[in-house]
Amino acid sequence: MNEKTTAELENLRGLIDGVDQQLLHLLRKRLDLVAQVGAVKHGAGLPIYAPQREANMLAKRREEAKAMNVAPQLIEDILRRLMRESYLNEKDVGFKQVKADLGHVVIVGGEGKLGGLFSQMLTLSGYEVRTLDKDDWVNSEAIFDGAGLVIVTVPIIITCDLIAERLTNLPANCILADLTSIKGAPMEAMLSAHSGPVLGLHPMFGPDVGSLAKQVVVVCHGRDSEAYQWLIEQIQIWGARIVETEPTKHDKAMQLVQAMRHFSSFVYGLNLYKEEADIESLLQFSSPIYRLELAMVGRLFAQSPELYADIIFAQEESLVAISDYLDNYSQALSILKSGNREAFVAQFEEVSRWFGDFASQFQRESRAMLQSVNDMKTG
Repeated sequence: MNEKTTAELENLRGLIDGVDQQLLHLLRKRLDLVAQVGAVKHGAGLPIYAPQREANMLAKRREEAKAMNVAPQLIEDILRRLMRESYLNEKDVGFKQVKADLGHVVIVGGEGKLGGLFSQMLTLSGYEVRTLDKDDWVNSEAIFDGAGLVIVTVPIIITCDLIAERLTNLPANCILADLTSIKGAPMEAMLSAHSGPVLGLHPMFGPDVGSLAKQVVVVCHGRDSEAYQWLIEQIQIWGARIVETEPTKHDKAMQLVQAMRHFSSFVYGLNLYKEEADIESLLQFSSPIYRLELAMVGRLFAQSPELYADIIFAQEESLVAISDYLDNYSQALSILKSGNREAFVAQFEEVSRWFGDFASQFQRESRAMLQSVNDMKTG
């Protein structure tokens, strides 16, 4: 480059640096304003996640960006990242307490990660939380005395036995709830063991989430729903989205959403291991979609094998769903072995019609996720 080109580039880069500094100050100002909004919300007991407000705001910003010849997706990506940061910070303010006269909360299994997360959220909401783990049962009578809410979050394999053997003498008006990823058997066990209010909960997220904003919590009603409605409202204030369903419907869905999916990821990882795959090389040659898929498989093996064994083995019916998956895989493989390309295309089109509009929706959603993966890869 000649001196004139070098000087021109340096001047333009200096101007870009100046704009970047302005952006930083604007980001700081926006985060401060959002923090003020969060404080008002907490004081009024409003949920930190307002889906309609968010959708309207993003739609407006996209239109404004388009008018300024800025890619609408760019401004949406920036704003969504800012909102995630804001949600992470909002819990530092604390949350409005819905049920001030509850009494204390006991979390059975509170030293576990999920129990710890709910202990943190309830404490931030002003509740007194006590934990009870395997070494604390000698003092359980005193711990349960006066409790207004008992939450069970222990391995699935011992949940029902623990409820039946240990939780039969809770205070009459105490709410008994669980956080188990299956609902049928634990709900039956709670309803049999306790004559008071009973509620089944399934947080559809891992304990490593930084915020409950936009996370899903499944609710299965047991008994005396008016007594625990405040808890559902409290979870919504934390930002979670409530999905109400029946235990049987929930467990059937979990056979596909959890057991089959996790087992499939387990087999995928097992196959990579047995093939002695070079993961570094796979990453070098991977497209964003494959990197994301590989990341989801690797994520499984970064977590507790006991946890995933519990999920996969929890329902005998899961074996049927997994076996059906294997049968479908085998049938698809037979098409491949026969070299029948037309049959593959026909099957593909049939499944595509079944997905309907969801296929386009998932394509749009995955495009945004893949952009994040690509940024991570090149960053």
